[in-house]
Amino acid sequence: MVIAQVIHRLLHPVLPSYEIIGVFSIAGLIANGLCLFLLWRHREDDINMSSVYECSRNDIASNLSVIVAAAGVWAFSSGWPDIVVGALLAGMLLKSSARVIKGAVSELGKSRQSN
Repeated sequence: MVIAQVIHRLLHPVLPSYEIIGVFSIAGLIANGLCLFLLWRHREDDINMSSVYECSRNDIASNLSVIVAAAGVWAFSSGWPDIVVGALLAGMLLKSSARVIKGAVSELGKSRQSN
């Protein structure tokens, strides 16, 4: 979804409302921070909890990156900070998903060996 948004913004440039994206990102950061706090002690229980923890951590990184993008849009009166931050965020999320898939494949291999 993030990659699609980046492409859409490149094809149809518009100056985002930094006030709106900033406020919603701060609200999301608070909610995701609480979730991450609750998941912290379970982050290594099993592959499912590890994945949920990684997703929550990614949500916080996403919220922080959107705050940075909003500040950039405000400072430069340009949509480019939003596009650049979105592209970097997409890269981070792809890397994270590869890590989760690698962990799942490893667990699947261990399961097959024990049977």
